[in-house]
Amino acid sequence: MDPYVTEWLDLLLRWLHVIAGIVWIGTSFYFVALDSHLRPAEREEEPADEAWEIHGGGFYRVVKLRGVPAEIPRPLYWFKWEAYTTWLSGFVLFVVLYYARAGSALVDPEVADVSAATAVVVSVALLVAAWVVYDALCRLLAGRELLLALAIVALVTAASYGVTELYAARAAFLQVGAMLGTIMAANVLLVIIPAHRRLLRGPAPEAGRRGKQRSVHNNYLTLPVVFTMIAGHFPQTYSAGHAWAVLVALMAVGAWIRVFFNLRHAGRTVWEIPVTAALAIAAIAVWIRPAETQLATRPVSFQEARTIVDLRCVACHFGTAAPAGLRLDDDGVLRARAGDVARQVETGAMPPGNRTGMTNIERTLLITWALKSTE
Repeated sequence: MDPYVTEWLDLLLRWLHVIAGIVWIGTSFYFVALDSHLRPAEREEEPADEAWEIHGGGFYRVVKLRGVPAEIPRPLYWFKWEAYTTWLSGFVLFVVLYYARAGSALVDPEVADVSAATAVVVSVALLVAAWVVYDALCRLLAGRELLLALAIVALVTAASYGVTELYAARAAFLQVGAMLGTIMAANVLLVIIPAHRRLLRGPAPEAGRRGKQRSVHNNYLTLPVVFTMIAGHFPQTYSAGHAWAVLVALMAVGAWIRVFFNLRHAGRTVWEIPVTAALAIAAIAVWIRPAETQLATRPVSFQEARTIVDLRCVACHFGTAAPAGLRLDDDGVLRARAGDVARQVETGAMPPGNRTGMTNIERTLLITWALKSTE
């Protein structure tokens, strides 16, 4: 396929994924907040809770019935397609960007000696397994939410460690995000929506509780999944030593922040949460700070840098479809993006899995030129 067409398909898929994700996250955040704002209604004939809101130049009175109405009104609005669209577009992106290029994007021979086909099959199997194990835990530990939360944390930690021992570092983070995203989408498809359909036939307290539980789980998983989506732009996270622990720690901070907002919606402002979250981020930043780069003892010319880039980088970074728009076949771009080149090469994120065989001497020379050229 023409590289220009490929680039536009990539853009449109990413755009669709982000748009759908924003809508899904927005509804998740809104309804969890709404439930926290509800208070017993005094002017309804049937038992109900209500919340008064102001937005867009008007007042809204939102009422939540405590049972099933005698007659289901039409139209009845459902919230499901944003979840399905987010997962489907994300999966297609994963196929295009990682499965179709598994040999270079998913597999890193320095991490694990597996074939591209095996890596793809295992990745898909892990998506399914994530849901199966999570759903089994929810059913097995029903009513014991604290124990269930600890079990889910243990599951995520084990998965994070396992995939970083199997896949290229950047792909490993996205694999964990895809597993959590699959759990969230499956919660909607297989638990929440079926619970709603059951409610249409009459009172179903157990189905309602189960749907509510999974909705809350999705709310807490949202920010950890968002982090895995953006982590690929920050090689200092996925290229760090013990990257799996870095991933778990940063996802835990995201979930901890959701605790703050959910408590605040319920009328409790616990400032210790954002304070400890900020301290945790600072501690992680110090923890993964790379050692001071050893530079060459002599000046490095642009031509030397150009020779190394041509030999080790241009195989991927050329033309209009260059990853991240980094056209290293263009002298002007190479000079202008020298700082980006230094960061990627210094962390070992590039070349991916060192497939082009960049030597330590070449790495030192290229970093030296890049850092000196940005001074």
